[in-house]
Parts: sequence; C-alpha cells; structure tokens
Amino acid sequence: MSADITKLEQIASQVRRDIVRMVHSCQSGHPGGSLGCTDYFVALYFHAMKHDPSFNFNAAGEDLFFLSNGHISPVFYSTLARAGYFPASELATFRQINSRLQGHPTTHEHLPGIRIASGSLGQGLSVAIGAAQAKKLDKDAQTVYVLLGDGELQEGQVWEAAMYAAHNKMDNVIAAVDYNGAQIDGATKDVLSLGDLRAKWEAFGWDVLDIEKGNDMASIISGLDEAKSRSGQGKPVMILLHTGMGYGVDFMMGSHKWHGVAPNDEQLASALAQNPETLGDY
Repeated sequence: MSADITKLEQIASQVRRDIVRMVHSCQSGHPGGSLGCTDYFVALYFHAMKHDPSFNFNAAGEDLFFLSNGHISPVFYSTLARAGYFPASELATFRQINSRLQGHPTTHEHLPGIRIASGSLGQGLSVAIGAAQAKKLDKDAQTVYVLLGDGELQEGQVWEAAMYAAHNKMDNVIAAVDYNGAQIDGATKDVLSLGDLRAKWEAFGWDVLDIEKGNDMASIISGLDEAKSRSGQGKPVMILLHTGMGYGVDFMMGSHKWHGVAPNDEQLASALAQNPETLGDY
C-alpha cells in the first residue's frame, strides 16, 4: 500500500492543532502523550488499517484498534473525527458535561470508533487479544492493533496478557508501546525502570521491532508495513515506538510536565503557530 507522506503530515499538523485547542478550551486533559503519538495515529487510520467510519461495532472484515492508555484521548478523538467517524465540530465539546468526548474514552455515550472504555491502565492488551481471538474463531483474517504507554508496562496485567498471546500464537495482534520514557511523575527510568524492553518482549515470545523515529511519518509507515509483514507467522508483534513527549510544540517537547497540563492563551497561540491549519479548524 503506497502512502502520500506529505498528505499524512498535513493531517498530523491539523490533529496537533485539534489537540492543543481541545485541551486549552476546557483547561484539562493530556497534551504531551497525545502530541507524541499523533503521527502514529494518522499513519494507522489513514494508511495501515482497513476500517469503515460508518462503524459496525463488531467490525467483521475490518481491522480493529484499541487505545489502552486512554488518557491520550485528544489524539484519538481528533483522528476519528478527521477520518470521518463523527463531525470535527464535536471536538469543541471535549470534557464538557454530557459530551460524548470524555477525558477517557467511554462506551455508554456511543461514540463511533470507541469499542471499550479505557484509561484504567494495564487492561487494553488483554481486550485486544480477546478481540483477536474472536477474529480467529470467526475465520476473520484482519488485524487487531493496540497502543500502550511505556509507563503502563509497570502494570502486571500487561505481562499476563503477553504470556497468553504468545502461548496461543495470537499472530493477528500488532501492539505498540509509546516509548517516550516519560510518565506523570517523571522519567520511567526513575519511577520504575523498564529495563531492556526488547529483551523482555522477546523473552515473552513476541516478535519485536523498533521504530526509532516515532515522529517521522515515513519511518512509521515503513515500520507499520514491516509489522504487518511479520503478522501471521505464529507470534504476536510488538512495535517499540520511540516518540517524544509533546512532539510538535517546542515548549512541550521532552518534558513529563506536559503529561496532563493545559496551555494558557499565549502558549496556545505559540503551539498553533507551529502547526499549520490544513483541514480547517473545528
């Protein structure tokens, strides 16, 4: 599948604008990880995945995506809106009372594109593996994707799921870790070191690949294509996605302090100036 890198980069610029505007408008939310994962989300929804914005919940014959680190909901919501799941104008309701766009994705509001409530860290990989196993039982050859945070790997349930997936040869799962080295309280190496993640996942029976430039669209496209080529070979696939917290906004980049802090008016203007409008602001 060929990719128009320039077009994808333009979409990513708009998604970054959406993220900072959403978080600024309610003075609440998580911009750092959302900005860092923007390029991955755009590559996934506008290149890698087979999906239908008309949203059949069961998604027979479609790829699935689950967001485990649900606090980065701004990037998820923006990507879904820009991919046609719901009007971009609804992004203006982020974190408002009675909005379908809550701080963590939920299901009782019936927002197209959202299949599970997430944000209670450690659970998403288990759900993705269950969905992948259902696809195998249904003889559905499509792929299940899931994203986790690196700090989330400090949760024990992740490793139970990792064992289960390898033992059951869940080779229709492509997981990714947002490997930015930062979590709410500081650097992951200081809070609870993750050690050698490649060695860990390989020891658990996964096929592991690194995307060293996790904020470079061409590198992400290449990495996702490589991951897809490795699926169906008897092992689940893990992508270590090396991103930068707050990428695309210079004063946020590389700092865990922007994990869950909203920009003020002046900071918003600066962030928007660094990311050109490409699809029209909501």
